Amino acid sequence: MELMYPFVLIVGILFLIILIFVNLKKKSTYENGKKVANTQFVKEMPYYQEVMKKYKKLTSTIKILCIISMVMSLLLLARPCTIDASENPQYSRDIILCMDVSDSVNELNEELVNNLKKVVGSLKGERFGISIFNTSSVLLVPLTDDYDYIIETLDNLQKNFAARNSFLKKGTISGNDNVYYATEYIQAGTLVGNEIRGSSIIGDGLATAITNFGDLSEERTRIIIFSTDNELYGKELITLEEAGKMCKDREITVFGIAPSTILGNNKIIMKNAVEETGGIYYTEGDNNVSDIVKNIEQKGKSLIKGKKETKMVDKPELPFAILLISTTGLFVLNKKVNL
Repeated sequence: MELMYPFVLIVGILFLIILIFVNLKKKSTYENGKKVANTQFVKEMPYYQEVMKKYKKLTSTIKILCIISMVMSLLLLARPCTIDASENPQYSRDIILCMDVSDSVNELNEELVNNLKKVVGSLKGERFGISIFNTSSVLLVPLTDDYDYIIETLDNLQKNFAARNSFLKKGTISGNDNVYYATEYIQAGTLVGNEIRGSSIIGDGLATAITNFGDLSEERTRIIIFSTDNELYGKELITLEEAGKMCKDREITVFGIAPSTILGNNKIIMKNAVEETGGIYYTEGDNNVSDIVKNIEQKGKSLIKGKKETKMVDKPELPFAILLISTTGLFVLNKKVNL
């Protein structure tokens, strides 16, 4: 057991010793009443001697209890505590969700973000980020372990994907504030340079996600969950094959998933790029989104040492119990002495 303020106990005990020493040196004086002569006869009586022995025992016990009470009070003021050193384990795994937010991938993305909320809720120390792209990429959530914030963002994405899907099926998305908000939330920043470069720039979107991992020299397991239909409608700076090789060179595993409408050649290119990284390619349907979640959980993650935390935990129970018993004894014995 440690003391948070040990000087309080030291100073208090020194003062108590001085007080006891001064009290012992004090001469017996009569402060009140009158002296009585010829008391020797009374003092020699067996009853008187028995009462005096009892009195001395009780007063001595009271003095001891007083000392104990004062020492325990000083001990409580010094705050007895224990030092609790703990280390929170963390997992060295980074996951980035990289989504193509063109309209043709909306339904897949809605299902994907809904399933990933369960994954995020089970994370312990791992970092998670969200990147979306069309012509250009937008980092919605940088790598973080603030899971409440991540789930809130996934909720917003799911709500807005659902709104877009609902109105796209009806053949109109104009004149409705909810759909307008959904479109702006998802598309804002992802169509920069659209007039010149086109849209659905797949390779650039995946390559940009790589840069969101930060320092790649740190030993961590890195995963990209990549959703797209690989339908290119513009001029890319980096092809999907090149982006896949970049991931492989940096030991980043890509789990790719495409809608069931993906075209044959696009599927082959995407599948090869994903599998080159050691990841798995999926097509929407047959619970493949759930399979991605299971494979991510099975993907190795290294346990790293967390930050050491030192806490001082108050432990007043024992001195408080002794103080309570001693003060109770004082009241009981004081009453007996008065009798």
